Amino acid sequence: MSNNRRIFLKQLSGFAIGTAVLPNLSQASILPVNGTPINRFSSLMPPYNEGELFWKFVRDQFPLKKSRVYFNNGTMGPSPYPVIEMVKKGLIEANTEGDYSGQEIAREKLAAFLNVKISEISLTHNTTEGINIVAWGLPLKKGDEVIMTTHEHVGNAAPWLNVAKLRGIIIKTFTPALTAKENLNLIHALITPKTKAIAVPHITCTTGIVLPVKEIAALGKLKHLFVCIDGAHGLGSTFIDLQELGCDFYASCGHKWLMGPLGTGFLYVKEEMLNILQPYYVGGNAIEKWELSEKKQQLESYVPTAHKYDYGTQNPYIYQGMAAAADFVSLIGVKRVAERARALTTNLQEQLLYLDNKIEMLSPTEPESRGTMIGFKLKNMDYQEFGKKASENFFRIRLVPESDLNSIRISTHIYNSFDEINEFIDFVKKV
Repeated sequence: MSNNRRIFLKQLSGFAIGTAVLPNLSQASILPVNGTPINRFSSLMPPYNEGELFWKFVRDQFPLKKSRVYFNNGTMGPSPYPVIEMVKKGLIEANTEGDYSGQEIAREKLAAFLNVKISEISLTHNTTEGINIVAWGLPLKKGDEVIMTTHEHVGNAAPWLNVAKLRGIIIKTFTPALTAKENLNLIHALITPKTKAIAVPHITCTTGIVLPVKEIAALGKLKHLFVCIDGAHGLGSTFIDLQELGCDFYASCGHKWLMGPLGTGFLYVKEEMLNILQPYYVGGNAIEKWELSEKKQQLESYVPTAHKYDYGTQNPYIYQGMAAAADFVSLIGVKRVAERARALTTNLQEQLLYLDNKIEMLSPTEPESRGTMIGFKLKNMDYQEFGKKASENFFRIRLVPESDLNSIRISTHIYNSFDEINEFIDFVKKV
């Protein structure tokens, strides 16, 4: 093993989690890479930056089978070894010491990662939970209008449709266009005096369209509307500064582009919204002062932070794993990770466009509206038949029946390579 490789692997596995997430991890464990145990959790910074060789080393940090090409990060992002081992170590320590604390470290990490206050972050179990908190907690009444897209994931659609069914709010929809300007205009055209909220995805789950959240938030502020963002595909796939974006609420999860554990997520609630968004599910974290005695039975006050939307016992070890995932991405560089994933997606799209007589491209070509997922159709083959053939040829992809698209979705991340893109293009040509 070369000295450069050894230095890189030490650093990539070391970064901040060794000291900031859990104590005493500097002597914790080893990281197997190609069968070679490498000591982890060094304080060195990686000097290594040699193109594809660098990304090959990054790929070695994942236990993903190399016999299969994984192009479905939009559903679940496999975790790297440091995240997996952080969760394992937390579980072992908990069952050795009887301690189940530590999730607050994840809250601090996420707040710093997103450039917001710790008091504005609620720890949830997934994006859908955060959206439900917002949909039910906003002061919406019968006849109030909420603007959404026709390309919603069920996790964003169902909560708002449920509120519409039970409270009588009105959902107004638009079909996303392929440019940021068009999408902003489509939203603007739907606003009426009855409109109270805009509830749209940062990036659509169907074809990977990146909506102009900053401009949507500015429009919402101008029109005095709540702006609620489904950020399931935002966290980890693009650089996010929630202060800069300006939305009121942003719900996301750790198990997709951040590559953290399943069962982790967060809800961002802008500080000025904390006294507006009503918590309905409450527990120990939510209540500041209460009494239940023979003389008095009263919930007197909630805690003044977004922590009031947490409730019940949480699993701190998976949240520590989420913090480790944020550290893993931060070490490589958040912008660098996003640029790599988009470079792969761009290459895939460009090669598919050369086959324009055989495929129908559904995703934007405009750079600011193109994310890390590509949606397309084959003109001569049913999408389900293609999906079956892809699986037989060891490609893990996502089929999209939503919105009657009946299409194919490919999502790429930092463990993928241009060689894998080329293999997939060859497969498409073959079928």
